[in-house]
Amino acid sequence: MSSFPVTRLRRFRRTPALRELVRETRLAPADLVYPLFACPGEGVEELLPGLPGIGRRSVDLLCEEADAVHRLGVPAVLLFGIPEEKDEVGSGAYDSDGIVQRALRAVSERVPGLVLLTDVCLCEYTSHGHCGLVRDGEVENDLTLELLARTAVSHAEAGAHGVCPSDMMDGRVGAIRGALDGEGFEQVPLLAYSAKFASAFYGPFREVAESVPAFGDRRSYQLDPANLREALRECELDVEEGADAIMVKPALPYLDVIRAVRERFTLPVAAYSVSGEYAMVKSAAAAGWLDERRAALESLTAIKRAGADVIVTYFAKELAEWL
Repeated sequence: MSSFPVTRLRRFRRTPALRELVRETRLAPADLVYPLFACPGEGVEELLPGLPGIGRRSVDLLCEEADAVHRLGVPAVLLFGIPEEKDEVGSGAYDSDGIVQRALRAVSERVPGLVLLTDVCLCEYTSHGHCGLVRDGEVENDLTLELLARTAVSHAEAGAHGVCPSDMMDGRVGAIRGALDGEGFEQVPLLAYSAKFASAFYGPFREVAESVPAFGDRRSYQLDPANLREALRECELDVEEGADAIMVKPALPYLDVIRAVRERFTLPVAAYSVSGEYAMVKSAAAAGWLDERRAALESLTAIKRAGADVIVTYFAKELAEWL
C-alpha cells in the first residue's frame, strides 16, 4: 500500500466543494420530525425560556407553526397534548374531542401534505404524571395497555398517519397493533419508542408538557442508562409484536445504542434528540461558548452517522432553514 507522500488525505479536504463531494453522511430536512405541543384556548403561545422557540400553542397557532415548518421541507411533526384537565386515568388522552384529536383534525385540513405522528402515552394527561395507571403507588402495566390502545385508536380516527407509543409498558406494541387492526386501521404504522431510557435530559420537555411525576420517578419502566443489551431486547420484542419502526431516546448520549440497533434490525430506526440536548446547545450558544449552528449540525450529523434514518429534533425548523 502507498503511504505518504503518495497518499495525502488532505487532498479532498482542501475546498468546500471537494469536501461536499466525498461527504459520507448527509443531513437533510427530509430526515427530520418536529415536535409540537397543543394546548387549550385560542391565540395562545407559551414559550419557555429554557427552550427558545419551543412551547405550548393553541390549535390555531399550532396549525401556523406546522404549516411554516412544512414549507421549509420538514415532512413530519410529532404531536403532544396538554389537556384542559387531568385525572387519575388520563381520560384526556383517549377522548375523541381531546386536545391532540382536535389538533390532528385541524392540522390535516390546514397542511394536507404533512405527516402527522402522535405520541401515545398517559403522562401528560394523568394527575400524577406517570405514564400508566397507578395502584397502591405502583404503575400497573397490564391495566394501562387498554387505555394506551384506546388512545392510539382515537388518534387514528382523528387522522394520525402514525402512532408512537412512548410509555415503555411491557406488551403495549402488541396491544396497540391489535386494537388498530381490529378497528380497521391496519394501514397505520406504529413507530415504537423501543429503547427509551430513564434520562436526566428530559427536564425541559416535562416543563412544556406539564408531565413531571407527582411522586417517585420513571425508572421502574424506562430503561437503565447503563444497559445496552436490555435495550436490544426491548427492540426485539417490539418488532415481534408488530412495530413498523423503532426509536432510541435520547439520541446524543446513546449513539452506541443507535449504532447497535441499526446493525441488528432492518426496520427504519428513529432517534429522538431530546429537549435537554437542544437546551444545552442553545444555552451554551447564548453564553457565547460555542457556535450554535455548527454545534447543532455537528450533533445531529453524529446521530445520523450512528445509524438513525429519522431524527426527531427541536432544531428541525432552524436546521431546515440552514440546510
